[in-house]
Amino acid sequence: MRKVYIPFLVVLQAVFICACATDHMENITSEEETTTGGGTTTSETYTELYEDTDFETTDWTGDTHSKNANPNFDEIFEDNAVKRLDIVITEERWQSMLEDMTANYGAFGGTGGRPGGGAGLIEVDENPIFVPAEIRYKEKEWYRVGVRFKGNSSLQSTWSNGNLKLSFKLDFDEFEDEYPQIDNQRFYGFKKLSLKNNYNDKSMLREKVATDVFRGFGLVSSHAAFYTVYVDHGNGPIYFGVYTLVEEVDDTVIDTQFSNNDGNLYKPDGDAATFAVGTYNEEEYVKKTNEEDANFSDVSNLLAIVNASTRTSDPETWRADLEAIFDVDVFLIYLAVNTVIQNWDTYGRMTHNYFLYNNPDTAKLNWIPWDNNEALQTGNREGSLALDFSDLNDSEWPLIGYIYNDAIYRAKYDSYVGDVVETVFNTSIMQIKYNAYATLIEPYATTEKQGYTFLNSSSDFQSAINTLKSHVTSRVAAVKNYLK
Repeated sequence: MRKVYIPFLVVLQAVFICACATDHMENITSEEETTTGGGTTTSETYTELYEDTDFETTDWTGDTHSKNANPNFDEIFEDNAVKRLDIVITEERWQSMLEDMTANYGAFGGTGGRPGGGAGLIEVDENPIFVPAEIRYKEKEWYRVGVRFKGNSSLQSTWSNGNLKLSFKLDFDEFEDEYPQIDNQRFYGFKKLSLKNNYNDKSMLREKVATDVFRGFGLVSSHAAFYTVYVDHGNGPIYFGVYTLVEEVDDTVIDTQFSNNDGNLYKPDGDAATFAVGTYNEEEYVKKTNEEDANFSDVSNLLAIVNASTRTSDPETWRADLEAIFDVDVFLIYLAVNTVIQNWDTYGRMTHNYFLYNNPDTAKLNWIPWDNNEALQTGNREGSLALDFSDLNDSEWPLIGYIYNDAIYRAKYDSYVGDVVETVFNTSIMQIKYNAYATLIEPYATTEKQGYTFLNSSSDFQSAINTLKSHVTSRVAAVKNYLK
């Protein structure tokens, strides 16, 4: 039986409802003293026993809940709609999620860091805890769905700023061992989904638009759609705001966009994600499929070949060796789109936010973009990369630097860059898209509530839309200047 360990209870701000012991959170095992702004209190450590197993799945149908149903993209990822999703969590389980966040990231609305520690973002080895919750959609219920908070810097920043508009991860059969009634439960064919909070995006469009552009240019990428999210953690539904629902790569993306889903899927994170010389580390090539298989030869070969001396001594051999294990053309297409639209929070600046899938049909690693809320802007820190990568350290980011410096690959990249602004990212197409999406979500975005929004005022939303419109115009001009 799976157990959730709650490290300690911290009294949070008045926005949170204090939980009492009930039949869901029992079996007190210890007590400890916790110091908060309100003084020292005695708190209890609980063990989740999952005693709420007596229920019937009365809303279950083959099309809506069964594993046998094909993913219904038209229903769940409708482009021209804002749909509503309700998450219903008991007070005790909600409180356990907040306590877990506090244990890992410090007090809600604090300066960040562990309790008693310093400020700033911190590294946490474990994801936030899953708890069972009910999901309601169109008068149907999904039962004991695994729900947890998700994210890294965006999660910590939102939490420490006292904002409850946190991203969620949903896993519809996470608790099937504890609740046999939900064995292989799906949500219209989807096992896992991400509800992204549009962090650092006052337009609330960037996650959705970026993946539209990637897929529109023929790349494997997640579907996304707009949803309003309500959370009921004991006192009725609370409006948490406009979210972007995103398809999970390790679920239906590889199931539906490749003909074979048996290959290794990696989500690299850390120095090894750069593929620079001397960075190889299997622990940082995080496997999302075939986790029990210790064979990492595909990613180790990629690192070795991209840095091989034949790159300069025998470029033809280097290209042949590289193309035997890595779909370079897919990467060049991705690189063209990503650099034209600008996306700084990924490879080339950051050591995360992409997947690699070893397609069994080709035995080649394929690049898959992920996490696009920071796209469509110049960006933070060093900013987005220049179209000619003149601001890139080639040896630190060899998959861009060395590939772009090869004349044959650079010519292909340049061709794709031109195609991007001629097709999926030209000014007229994007102005229409931005206007349509802005009109669609404006009533929901501008009515977000204080404490559950990134907007300082309703005018922030329209200002952000105008910035996106100006951005596409400037990027088309930048491409024309680059191609000269």
